[in-house]
Amino acid sequence: MDTMTITKAGGAFCGALLVFLLGAWASEELYHVGGHHGEDHAMGYAIEVADSSAPVEEEEAVPFEEVYVNASADAGERLWRQCSACHVLEPGVNGTGPYLHGVVGRDKGAVDGYAYSEVLATMDGDWTPENLSGFLENPRGYAQGTKMAYRGMGDVEDRANLIAYLATFN
Repeated sequence: MDTMTITKAGGAFCGALLVFLLGAWASEELYHVGGHHGEDHAMGYAIEVADSSAPVEEEEAVPFEEVYVNASADAGERLWRQCSACHVLEPGVNGTGPYLHGVVGRDKGAVDGYAYSEVLATMDGDWTPENLSGFLENPRGYAQGTKMAYRGMGDVEDRANLIAYLATFN
């Protein structure tokens, strides 16, 4: 390798470095216009948001009784599919959960042949539509220690429709 080849390789390296440095400088100038390169400032637009310390108006919840009056058993039949994984509507036939034929108005923990959790077996009262709604909304909150693994049905209309469907089997 002679001196001329080394000189050309060094020149090519320096030329390539110069092109990359000039490209970096040009892109910096293109994206950071205004001449405030050394100052500490934010880039972008300011978006005004609502004051987070102000109280948020919560939507007033409609009482279950008012929703249940207009509930649709047909809509509840579609919701039943989730329940049918563990429950049966045939009287006397228990699945993973107790059968639900006649559940509306029945005593809590009253199905023969089903081993209820202690909390439901000893709970007083009937499965009124309101009690069923509370249980379906949050089973573990309504009866702590229940064996029901369902996380709950948050929509009050869905609960009312499902209970209206179950009431057709009384």
